[in-house]
Amino acid sequence: MVKTRYDLLSKALTLFFSLIWMVNGLFCKILNLVPRHQEIVAQILGKTYSRELTILIGIAEIFMTIWILSRRFSRLCAIIQIVVIGTMNILEFFLVPDLLLWGKMNLIFALGLMLLIYYQAFILEAAIKIR
Repeated sequence: MVKTRYDLLSKALTLFFSLIWMVNGLFCKILNLVPRHQEIVAQILGKTYSRELTILIGIAEIFMTIWILSRRFSRLCAIIQIVVIGTMNILEFFLVPDLLLWGKMNLIFALGLMLLIYYQAFILEAAIKIR
């Protein structure tokens, strides 16, 4: 089977999305290489269990990585990614903008990522199936 540039782009985006979740889950949250993530959790959910909650969020992000790579129920996976990213970024925008990497501009990057996830799952994959 000949791979089209659409196939290659879709696979590259799948890898890109999975890497985002893996890096944020494993390195930023579980290994705490970016303490700002735990500070965000502490300010939003409270300091008492912020480390434990940050680890649980990191584990959930690793599960998201696995789901993305599995390509099972990919549209549902995309919808959940979009909802999670949107919800998380809106909460952070209003509650802890001072802890965000790019401040309130983080919302613009999140919107771009959500649009890219939508494009890959609903437009690009549909174009591949038609071919």
